[in-house]
Amino acid sequence: MQAIVLVGGEGTRLRPLTYGTPKPMVPIANVPFLARTMERLYEAGIRDVILPAGYLPQAIVDYFGDGSKLDMNITYVIEDEPLGTAGALKNVEQHVTGPFFVLNGDVLTSLDLRAMMAFHKEKGGLGALHLIKVEDPSAFGCIVHDDDLRISAFVEKPAKGTEPTDEVNAGTYLFDRAVLDMIPAGRNVSIERETFPKILAEGHALYAYTTSDYWIDLGRPEHYLAAHRDILSGAMPLRLEPGLTGNGAAGARGTILPPVHIDANVTIAATATVGPNVVLAEGCTIGERATVRGSVLWDGVQVGDGASIDETIIASRARIGAGATIKRGSVIGHDAIVPPGAVLEENARYGEPPK
Repeated sequence: MQAIVLVGGEGTRLRPLTYGTPKPMVPIANVPFLARTMERLYEAGIRDVILPAGYLPQAIVDYFGDGSKLDMNITYVIEDEPLGTAGALKNVEQHVTGPFFVLNGDVLTSLDLRAMMAFHKEKGGLGALHLIKVEDPSAFGCIVHDDDLRISAFVEKPAKGTEPTDEVNAGTYLFDRAVLDMIPAGRNVSIERETFPKILAEGHALYAYTTSDYWIDLGRPEHYLAAHRDILSGAMPLRLEPGLTGNGAAGARGTILPPVHIDANVTIAATATVGPNVVLAEGCTIGERATVRGSVLWDGVQVGDGASIDETIIASRARIGAGATIKRGSVIGHDAIVPPGAVLEENARYGEPPK
């Protein structure tokens, strides 16, 4: 069994975080998200992974290499231009030897991949698609199936109130290799809008694998923060116990309001308040009387004395000046400098692309 992880997107909705970091390398509890995905694949017995990459691919290559450090084999295929979800699969066709998983590079889920393999083996057909039930399916691709779980229709982002079902495409697929024969080469192809309807039109079977597993699309800042809240609470199982965790937790000073995850070499002033729902990566510094709530700080972030940070994502090595106020929903880019006393209103985006 192989896996193709779609890692070519630019992560425009996460800017300025993704100006210097490809979306799959955005950290989840201080570990690159793609590394979390690799852990899941390894646990499912998958050792052969193909990465169709396009945006800042060298950062991915530098981190994972050929995969040998993970006891895996990683093949990179660099896209010169975006090819879409199905086009990316066709572009790596020469490396695919049999059945394969497809995972979207921005979906965090607790889906049991081994169980999905067993489902596909039982049902047969060209493939199985992971579905999740949601309260508002209008923002997603709805999938209709019969009592035998054979898929009969795809409805992409239906108008609110017209949704045929509450089961939506959750972005993990398991295909037989024959699916690749149905994708045209050399152009951008959407698997949702073109390939899936073509498979059904030609009479082939796809099956719906609906579960109640944890699932979230990390492509928006508010979802990224929500995922960390769920990880810290234990709602998303990620080997973190609820409470005060991390290599730097034992020596943490200040007022700590769990759940909080603190990595190594973090300095928190005795009069600072951190938490709840905070992740501090390696080398962060929190100044006197500073407060950090509901936020994720990447490595090397410096928070000045008296600064206030609320539900914010701050990228590596950013500096928040003394007395600055960062209001909820804000995103601060790599190496950004927020001046002392500055006030960033809700949902601010602060940081420039690297020159």
